[in-house]
Amino acid sequence: MATARLRDVAERAGVSIRTVSNVVNGYAHVAAETRQRVEKAVAELGYRPNLLARNLKRGRTGMLALVVPELDVPYFSELARAVIAEARQYGYTVVIDQTDGEPDRERELIMGGASAARFDGVILSPLSLSQADLAQRVGSDPLVLLGERIAESPYDHVAIDNVAAAFSATEHLFDLGRTRIAAVGDQPYDTGETAQLRTRGYRDAHAARGVPVDESLIVATHRFHLSDGAEAMAALLDHTDGPPEAVFCYNDLLALGAIRTLLTRGLRVPEDVAVVGFDDIEAGRYNTPTLTTISPDKTQIAQLAVERITRRLDDALEDPPVELWAPHQLVVRESTVGH
Repeated sequence: MATARLRDVAERAGVSIRTVSNVVNGYAHVAAETRQRVEKAVAELGYRPNLLARNLKRGRTGMLALVVPELDVPYFSELARAVIAEARQYGYTVVIDQTDGEPDRERELIMGGASAARFDGVILSPLSLSQADLAQRVGSDPLVLLGERIAESPYDHVAIDNVAAAFSATEHLFDLGRTRIAAVGDQPYDTGETAQLRTRGYRDAHAARGVPVDESLIVATHRFHLSDGAEAMAALLDHTDGPPEAVFCYNDLLALGAIRTLLTRGLRVPEDVAVVGFDDIEAGRYNTPTLTTISPDKTQIAQLAVERITRRLDDALEDPPVELWAPHQLVVRESTVGH
């Protein structure tokens, strides 16, 4: 069967080729009844626009870059899936790269030049970039930052409220009657802003309950991996005052690693130690016990980031950069309340 052409759609809908092009390209100034006729003809004929030709005409590549620290951290792979699905709605292909949090790699991927010229826009979750790095960026292609905001950044930013989320997680443990609550995942160094905000929320929850923070129960980790959580939990179990009553872990991998150590040491979750994670990755929903966690709306994060790039491209948007907040919620499961 021959591939349907723009002309075929126009003839079926009884409109001009230009009108079909306007509908397919999403231009607003088309009468609703005309738009419906064209969309019906597109569906009936199975017409597929030539995205490559369209992008070349616009001087674009039709590709967006998504740059994350670590693809093998499930939060980022699940986020990547959401970004790909959202970008597809706009006719974009997503190319993914990882930086391992290395400053030179992050700078390389935002600075323009031959590699960056392949992309119409970049969505970046940085660990090491500074305000000075961003100020040196060349090129006019849109950049959207994910995660923690770099002070006075000249670029759009999408995040969740990490302080409020950590407060909610810790408050949940207090509500269960646990008062000796540990925190696993603090990162008291320059690239650890996300962790530091979660520590702030943990501290704020203690202050709200009038419970002093035991500094020895805040355990720093270099990364947010399973092994880091397992090792941190082992250190807490060897604490001179005995194990904590509950643990708030700064991501789900830390929490799953912590649970493994608890179980191998003969402790029960949540009867002996309740555990909360962060990110709501798929593995946590199928763990034994299932994992109570903070669930950031990854779909909304992807939608906000992609929409911001397409607006700056299609509308030539030159408004000042904006900070956009995606919602989050506490999902209560077996690791804190049992079966």
